[in-house]
Amino acid sequence: MTSIQENTIASQVEILAKLYLEGDPAEISDATLAEMCDWLWGELQSIPLNLQFSWYERYNNTAEMFADIQQGHLWVSAENYDTTLAINPIYSFIFQAMHDDDHYLTNSNFGLQGEITAYNATAKRAPSLEIQKILYSESVLRAAACLFLGHPPIAKIVFP
Repeated sequence: MTSIQENTIASQVEILAKLYLEGDPAEISDATLAEMCDWLWGELQSIPLNLQFSWYERYNNTAEMFADIQQGHLWVSAENYDTTLAINPIYSFIFQAMHDDDHYLTNSNFGLQGEITAYNATAKRAPSLEIQKILYSESVLRAAACLFLGHPPIAKIVFP
């Protein structure tokens, strides 16, 4: 990758990270939360993997995750759970599994472009614009903030 491309990506990460870090938490209606939970439950039915919860297992890169997925298995890390939506944590588990499966299906990494690619795959299946906005906050903006800070940011949903 050239220096210009690296600077462009770093600039994009910073811009998106600041949208997340400086953004006010979004207000999400009960109806949207219910719609999202129903949709996530349906998405769970289409993930052809043995999903396992773990407090400790975490993939360092997509190659590790893809190797497990090819064996029909996926660790879902508790570290990635978000409770800011005030929903049952099982839906965060489903969201993370779905997101990781979309990384696999799109052959995308954990960098900014990979997160955008995985988001685009998921967003095409989302039942509404409101859910697409939640997905964007979680999959792209929060990921950019993590890349920018070097550690996960305080979880929230933002609609910049």
